[in-house]
Amino acid sequence: MHAITRSGWIEVITGSMFSGKTEELLRRLRRAEIAEQEVAVFKPDVDDRYGEATIGSHNGRQWEAHVVDAEGEGIWDIYDKLDGEKVVAVDEANFFSTELVDVCEALAADGRRVIVSGTDQTFRAEPFEPVPQLIALAEYVDKLRAICTVCGEPATRNQRLIEGKPAHVDDPTILVGAEESYEARCRNCHTLRTD
Repeated sequence: MHAITRSGWIEVITGSMFSGKTEELLRRLRRAEIAEQEVAVFKPDVDDRYGEATIGSHNGRQWEAHVVDAEGEGIWDIYDKLDGEKVVAVDEANFFSTELVDVCEALAADGRRVIVSGTDQTFRAEPFEPVPQLIALAEYVDKLRAICTVCGEPATRNQRLIEGKPAHVDDPTILVGAEESYEARCRNCHTLRTD
């Protein structure tokens, strides 16, 4: 799938929630490890669903990760914490500020394989930066689809539910600590409250 080159590159794994993004990231990391490539994995400090210093998929697979500040200069810890690793993975890229784009570009320019995973859309079905910028700059992009929980069609959207009802269009993009849940939905079944 990926050519062996002397230069680095960026790979983006994107799609809706429950589409298998982190599982695909973990698969690529396992393959890099089998090939005896040194790997470094990073995640944003705001995502603690699978433990403080691990990334995980919904099916229970996990990998140890460095936790880095998702905002501002702290993102450069991704670059600073490397110890010669040639494969650098970043999970939940959508929780980082756009500074992540510059970090990934610097890593690729330094000859590293950069694998980034994150959803490309907010619950409003709008671009969820910085993932769309990374897609534009990446050499390889895979957009995964889930299954719509309503009709069973391929799903590309994130349906946010609060107390079982669709979120309001004016709700903040990231709700920390809110009693919310998500479902994968297709274009036709995705809804937002406007009342």
